[in-house]
Amino acid sequence: MPEATLKVFRGDKNSGEFSTYQVPVQEGMVVLDAIHYVQGYLEPGLAVRWNCKAAKCGSCSAEINGCPGLMCKTRMDKFAEGEEITIQPLKAFPIIKDLVTDVSWNYEVNKKIQPFTPKENANWIFQQEDIDRVQEFRKCIECFLCQDVCHVVRDHDRKDAFFGPRFLVRLAGLEMHPLDTADRIKSIKEEAGIGFCNITKCCTEVCPEEIHITDNAIIPLKERVVDEFYDPIQMLLKWLFGKK
Repeated sequence: MPEATLKVFRGDKNSGEFSTYQVPVQEGMVVLDAIHYVQGYLEPGLAVRWNCKAAKCGSCSAEINGCPGLMCKTRMDKFAEGEEITIQPLKAFPIIKDLVTDVSWNYEVNKKIQPFTPKENANWIFQQEDIDRVQEFRKCIECFLCQDVCHVVRDHDRKDAFFGPRFLVRLAGLEMHPLDTADRIKSIKEEAGIGFCNITKCCTEVCPEEIHITDNAIIPLKERVVDEFYDPIQMLLKWLFGKK
């Protein structure tokens, strides 16, 4: 039976190092299986977060050879024979222990978003194209891989001024809903800090649900912010007639 060499981060927020483990590889194995082998036979104290093992709960996020991904979705046979597989926690969030990070900041951000606000006495019959437009955003499993790979959150640590791709996706789903009446454009510009995003599309590349985060969520929101605050014709009309 062939073996794979895993270099797994062990430690906490104060210190840590990579430990090396040899893991037998069977057909169909994923990285999470290899981590479970380490837990079961080599290092019972290894901390890792996981739940469904079906790429739907978003729990087993990690950086695998430097790329954010789900351990349960990353197959072992994608690596070359003899290639070392480095597994470490998400860089954008504080480490709790080993591969487990504290992602609670994301849930605090979520509380800042104005919830769905439908029209009074709304007729809940609308066009299928309106449903199709926002349904993509509901696929998010909150793995926070897009948050981790975002340079604003990861490299510049601007959690004080930027919501990150995941919550721009949520904002887009609300803003584009045909029955929602809330005005979140000012919040998207100022509190969510959408201007910090420079459209690198790295968030789209790592999304396990293949949500077109940049093209379908962030860019349309940017366009709405530009229309509201920077379009000269709109500004002139507001100056002449006032904003309703």
